[in-house]
Amino acid sequence: MSGKFSEKILLYRLKTKNDPESYAKLYDTYVEQIYRFVYFKVSGREEAEDITSDVFLKAWHYVQEGRDIKNFKALLYKIARNCVIDLYRKKSSKPESYLEDQLAKGFEAGDRGAWLKKETTAIDSEQILKALKKLKQEYQEVITLRYVDELEVSEIAEIVGKGPVAVRVTIHRAITKLKTFLEE
Repeated sequence: MSGKFSEKILLYRLKTKNDPESYAKLYDTYVEQIYRFVYFKVSGREEAEDITSDVFLKAWHYVQEGRDIKNFKALLYKIARNCVIDLYRKKSSKPESYLEDQLAKGFEAGDRGAWLKKETTAIDSEQILKALKKLKQEYQEVITLRYVDELEVSEIAEIVGKGPVAVRVTIHRAITKLKTFLEE
C-alpha cells in the first residue's frame, strides 16, 4: 500500500470509527519529521518535544472537529510552523536570528539533506552554514523543508500558504542566492 493511500485509510478510520490506533500509526509515521522540523527552529530538545506534542494534539482536535484533510503531513507541518511562530511571538524575539542558531546546531549534529552532502565534497559545511545564515528566513525555511525534510513542492505550498509555482520560484531563488553566497 502506498503512503498516501494508507494515510487516507487511516484518516477515514479515524473519522468514521474514532479509532485511536489509526491516529497512533499516523503519529508514528510523522513524529520524527515534525520533531526535526521544530527542533531546527527552537532553543532546545525539551521545547521541541513540547511543541511536537502540541502539534499532534492540535491535529487530533482538527480531525475530531470533522474538518476536511487533504494531506495530513502538510497539515502537521502547517500546525508546527504556526506553533513555532506563536512561540516567537510569546518570546518577542526574531525568528531569523534564532533560526540561524538552530541551523548551526542542526548542521553540527550532522542533520543535512542529500544535496548538502554532495556539496560538502567540494565546499566545507562551515561555508554552507555561513551562506545559509545569510539567507532571509523565508529562503532558509523552503530550503530546509525541501532538502532536509525532503517534502514535495505541493506539501511546502500548503505549509507556507503559497501556490506550488510560487514555492518553486522561491526555492529556485533561494538556491541561486545560496550559490552566490558560496561563490563569494
